[in-house]
Amino acid sequence: MKSLKTLVCATSFAMCFGAASMASAASIIPNGAFTTDPGTIVVTSPSSFGAPVTCGITFGGTVTGGVATITSASLTGGGLCGLPKLKNIPSPGWVLTATSFAPSTGIGAGNVTNVGWTVAFPSSNCGAGTITVAWNQATKMLTASNQALSGNCAVQSLSVKAPGLSLAP
Repeated sequence: MKSLKTLVCATSFAMCFGAASMASAASIIPNGAFTTDPGTIVVTSPSSFGAPVTCGITFGGTVTGGVATITSASLTGGGLCGLPKLKNIPSPGWVLTATSFAPSTGIGAGNVTNVGWTVAFPSSNCGAGTITVAWNQATKMLTASNQALSGNCAVQSLSVKAPGLSLAP
């Protein structure tokens, strides 16, 4: 009886560990170049005196080995949208890494590293830092909200559609 209990406990542990690892392992696919549809980004910084600034944004880059490197970004919109100089674009790029994906729900998560920007006047020096993002496989939307960066800056929201990308477990 004791060995049966041990077997049941070991089997339960293995099943839970296997389910957890299936949800956490993720890769961005397919390899190759990608571009996003125009989306929006809302940021705050000292240049806007802490007020939210909404700009259009489009990304481009390359997926290699399950990781996407964003090497181009285009900001659109009036006012302060024309002032930022994005840090680390084109090189080394903003690096998007998937950290989890649940195929049953189509929801994933990840991090974008090297995110930052500068504005000469009024002066801001934001990041570089890491923001956490969410992925919706059905809509192909990459989103983020309330992500603080150094320099008293934040990405209040990001919403961009990447129709050519998917997550794979």
